[in-house]
Amino acid sequence: MLFFFGIAIGLLNGFFGSGGGILAVALLEKKGLSPRQAHATSIALILPLSIISLGVYYLRGNLSLGQSLFFFVPALLGSVCGAWCLKRIPVFLLKISFSILILYSAAKILLT
Repeated sequence: MLFFFGIAIGLLNGFFGSGGGILAVALLEKKGLSPRQAHATSIALILPLSIISLGVYYLRGNLSLGQSLFFFVPALLGSVCGAWCLKRIPVFLLKISFSILILYSAAKILLT
């Protein structure tokens, strides 16, 4: 069963960038990890998948290095801040903010 969840996580990551992390967080929490552990573990899981997806997108000519470099340094700073804040955010607030982000993303996709 975990094998098929792994395939689904990889497919979502390939289709949507890091979208597999959403499924990974839910699965890891279901397997008994705390929300903080699930989010952190999901990031560790998604990193190699994202690197592989990046390579495929690059080889197929679907990657704009110029555009991605513009976001690289701010994204690094944001990831450091997010990782630092993860231990300090109450679990309830973490779940609420993650849920709001997912709902906002879904609404934006459906309405555009």
